[in-house]
Amino acid sequence: MDVTHIDRVPAFTTKDGSEIGELLSHRNSCIRRQSLAEARLPLGGATTPHVHPQTEEIYYILAGHGSMHVDDQARAVGPGDAIAIPPGTRHQIRNTGPAVLKFLCCCAPAYEDEDTLLAQP
Repeated sequence: MDVTHIDRVPAFTTKDGSEIGELLSHRNSCIRRQSLAEARLPLGGATTPHVHPQTEEIYYILAGHGSMHVDDQARAVGPGDAIAIPPGTRHQIRNTGPAVLKFLCCCAPAYEDEDTLLAQP
């Protein structure tokens, strides 16, 4: 059994500009086909619009408020919201609240920088 605590996971910045702590993936556990990370965006922060050609994602908002953009759709999101991001869709999340925006990011297959293509604004 692999158990990881967020306080013991080193944070790093992804290609799209979010800071994440990778909780479970093939890099640190027995998990092989997906990954789970906690992402954080500071006040006024946003990810760079991007596409994952192979990976589908689920964002689950833990704390804070944001604006989620998937292709030509936009929606305000907050704690308890789950967002489906199919492979090949342009997406961006922006922190619109007064505190850090924290969310879980589930990726299948597991997150890789190589599957992140930055989009034009």
